[in-house]
Amino acid sequence: MTIYSEEHEQLRRQVRRFVETEIIPNGEKWEREGNVPREFIKRMGDLGFLGIGFPEAYGGSGMDFIGWMVLAEELGRSTYAGVVGVATVHTLMAAPHLMHAGNAEQLERYMPGIVSGELLTAVAISEADAGSDVGAMRTKAIRTEGGWLLNGTKYWISNGVNADLYFVAARTDAAGKGAKGISMFIVEKNTPGFKVSRKLDKLGFRASDTAELIFDDCLVPTSNLLGEEHRGFYAVMENFQTERLILCTLNIAECMTALGFTIQYVRDRKAFGVALVKHQVLRQKISMLLARAEAGRRMVQHAAILLAKGEKAILEVSMAKAYCGELVNETMYTCLQFHGGAGFLKGTAIERMFRDARLYSIGGGATEVMLEEVAKRWDEIEF
Repeated sequence: MTIYSEEHEQLRRQVRRFVETEIIPNGEKWEREGNVPREFIKRMGDLGFLGIGFPEAYGGSGMDFIGWMVLAEELGRSTYAGVVGVATVHTLMAAPHLMHAGNAEQLERYMPGIVSGELLTAVAISEADAGSDVGAMRTKAIRTEGGWLLNGTKYWISNGVNADLYFVAARTDAAGKGAKGISMFIVEKNTPGFKVSRKLDKLGFRASDTAELIFDDCLVPTSNLLGEEHRGFYAVMENFQTERLILCTLNIAECMTALGFTIQYVRDRKAFGVALVKHQVLRQKISMLLARAEAGRRMVQHAAILLAKGEKAILEVSMAKAYCGELVNETMYTCLQFHGGAGFLKGTAIERMFRDARLYSIGGGATEVMLEEVAKRWDEIEF
């Protein structure tokens, strides 16, 4: 049984060609430079990849969530997670905040540029003391004449350096505790009082720009409140479900890719006169990882079907996020081990994927946070 239609498979072939012609030949250069050129994003927009799940009225193709998964699967096979991160943060993690909560004027103003790649987006939720714990954020927005004054600092913001448009979470109710009293705002790049403080240097995802952002009496017009006042936390949580499932999709694609070229390596590489593949312990370890990756794929597809039906699927997505984030790290560790010294050389695919994978059990909801979400829902499980 497959969840993919012929339309999905046509899209898959298009994205696969794009990966082969645009990402793989340039990925290493962009890794060294620590940046992905805007022409790359614009090219994705020209090909329709940035609007797969967005309405035709804004230049999108109106496909379902499964279409987004196809995009993520094929991009994930490139082995360049940093390059992929720029595109997926833009179209799958930031832009949905506008699509789900924007009013007609906001959608008409910004969505066509997002879909075409003319506008690059970022979502600014995390802070130095408020990562997975969104309710702990300290950035504040105070109502003033003509709009809101934002004050605070955001941290670990992907696309933070190069974005044109930011969807920013801030506390609008000073008396609100935890999840209560948080709102979302649309902030354009050159808004007075807003600046990119610094670009952050990272272990992996080297081609993806990540920044610290500062808001110092940043005046945001009343018209740029995104969604309902004081209800931003719930919008963030809703968007997290699709974001986490996309991360899971990337995880499984990267697992399968790394296992594929590791199988070829152990077939070709000889030690003590025989190919590494002749060692039972290697074969069985790889086979078990393949089985677990396939189980993860089924888990992700099941959760995707639930989301496509309009169900929240918090339990299923949380399970998948915890499982896939840990699995991709174990897979990359094992594949690098089986490459031996060759895997430890900088610039090789497995060395890069090993570093990049470390983010997946942290970003988008740390494994421990996801497991607590599962624990809250034990009563939903049929034992």
